[in-house]
Amino acid sequence: MKKAVAALVCLLMLACAAGKKVTRVDATTTTDFSEGWNDTDSRGVAQTMIQDCLNRPWIGRHSAETAGKTPVVIVGPIRNKSMQHIAIDTFVKDIEREFINSNLVRVVASQEERGEVRGERDDQAHWASEETAKRMGRERGADYMLSGVISQIDDVGSGEKAVFFQTDLTLISIETNEKVWSESHKIKKVVTRGRYRP
Repeated sequence: MKKAVAALVCLLMLACAAGKKVTRVDATTTTDFSEGWNDTDSRGVAQTMIQDCLNRPWIGRHSAETAGKTPVVIVGPIRNKSMQHIAIDTFVKDIEREFINSNLVRVVASQEERGEVRGERDDQAHWASEETAKRMGRERGADYMLSGVISQIDDVGSGEKAVFFQTDLTLISIETNEKVWSESHKIKKVVTRGRYRP
């Protein structure tokens, strides 16, 4: 009897595996398999919002007030207040990449990254040659911190569900606490099913 059950389980597993197919696609391809926040949302929101940020008056004012110096930005906390798991680290990296690749601002490391780099400098102070060891106290201070929040609203009807994501980002002067830029980006996804089940 046990052998018959084991054989049946094996046959069922083989039948399930036979229907599976994996297709490799370009990483920038839009794939919406659910109503959730995905890589396309992360990349698109970062691109749109940072392009808007870099085309606003704050950057010109900074240049005028600092004799043409490039502003230095740190990406601070982005809070997920949605009802879903969102890979915030991926979103932060998308934002940093947009800032860095613009060549209009400089980006400094996060608090966690700075701790790791400081540990490396400390290690170099003890073990690296005097000519190659990097000096302490030479870190670049940020002029502005970007922070934000991702929120979600769901609206469920008969056979349909609308999911609304709103991303709010704000750029704040670290010296004066002045909010120099603030923007929202909205995404709405509609899911239609024969009989909607959350």
